[in-house]
Amino acid sequence: MSELKGYFEFKSGGWLRNLAEELCNACLGQIPGPPGLLLRWICWRLLIKGSGWIAIERGVEIFGTAWMEIGKGVYLGEKALLQGRPGGLKIQDRVRVMPNAVLNVYNYRGLLQSGIEIGPGSVIGIGAVITGQGKVELGKDVIIAPGVKIMPVNHNYLDPGKPIKDQGIRALGIRIKDGAWIGANATVLDGVEIGENAVIGAGAVVVESAPGRTLSAGNPARAAGKIQGIIADR
Repeated sequence: MSELKGYFEFKSGGWLRNLAEELCNACLGQIPGPPGLLLRWICWRLLIKGSGWIAIERGVEIFGTAWMEIGKGVYLGEKALLQGRPGGLKIQDRVRVMPNAVLNVYNYRGLLQSGIEIGPGSVIGIGAVITGQGKVELGKDVIIAPGVKIMPVNHNYLDPGKPIKDQGIRALGIRIKDGAWIGANATVLDGVEIGENAVIGAGAVVVESAPGRTLSAGNPARAAGKIQGIIADR
């Protein structure tokens, strides 16, 4: 019984909340059209901190609402997954989370610095994955393109005689500032800060901080040049 209780605590913050989440997901998750949108909004607004309309499409799964806050005008696309954990999952106003995206705080080690915070007006693309062990902070109007992976954790691996999973982790966190664009299928790794209005090229692997207003690309990503404004003659 203690293991079962621990599961409910980890998943949702308690068995009653887990039951409510399972019922919302199972009973309302596939209802089509305006009735489904309305019923899902009413149900999840009772469990999730915040106010205002949330458009929740069919097949969205939400767990860990005890640690979750969602603002107004947020869109959650088909089959998106949201998993709160200690440290919190905070989605501010007018954020769009596109189909099959995953927002999973994934803090099962009790890390104090964990969490995911997404600033107003940002877009999380189709199939993007953001975990929050070391905390991820996205500013306002950030674009996370389809297939992007944001992973604020690294495993330690210096002891060749010990399994990697037993050597602990490093979780420094990732910060992406206002207006940045992370290109399709890029990977952003732990300890990185991406500057304001920066562009990360498609498929890049970002292992070091990238300056603002600069295009960075490659594996590992390197600055390819400053983004210069162009003023057309009129």
